Amino acid sequence: MSKYEIIIYWSADDRAFIAEVPELPGCAADGATYKEALTNVEVIIKEWIATAKELGRPIPQPKGRLVFA
Repeated sequence: MSKYEIIIYWSADDRAFIAEVPELPGCAADGATYKEALTNVEVIIKEWIATAKELGRPIPQPKGRLVFA
């Protein structure tokens, strides 16, 4: 399980649950159910990190819960 914050919400336009990882730009997944979106984004987080390593890009350390004003 990832230590990055994951935000999951229902998208009426996509007719799916969307899971976003704010600390990893562009890291998101979807799923027909909340659980499926969470499972899918965990895979995408691993792929995002692997790709960043291959490209020599920095990988942000998980900060945990982000605070929004």
